[in-house]
Amino acid sequence: MKTLDRVFGCLLILGGVGHTLGSFAGYGSKPELLLWSLSASLFIFLLGAVNLVRAGRHGDRPLGWITLPFNLCQFAACLQFGHIIGNMADPLVIGFSVITLVLAAMSLRSIAQGTRAAKRPIE
Repeated sequence: MKTLDRVFGCLLILGGVGHTLGSFAGYGSKPELLLWSLSASLFIFLLGAVNLVRAGRHGDRPLGWITLPFNLCQFAACLQFGHIIGNMADPLVIGFSVITLVLAAMSLRSIAQGTRAAKRPIE
């Protein structure tokens, strides 16, 4: 599961690279829109990095609690993007939605494992 967690963290970062390149291609002549789009890319990179850190720290509840709401917020943004463009089946919507839902599930797993570790008696 740790490998799967890391793979999806890397996929999110790769998605951020695609988002960045698409931002330059789509908004290169519109600096105000490019700035906002690149801000979203930075968020994606940061979220991917924090998820990778969480994946490497087995049962780290605080990191799980940090990544969970932000993964869910990114999922909600993906759904809203699909709604705005009028195509919920767009590959970008589906791809980012699946990635962020898997990472949210892995965040819950980190929270649950941390809870179990905290309840174990000290040896």
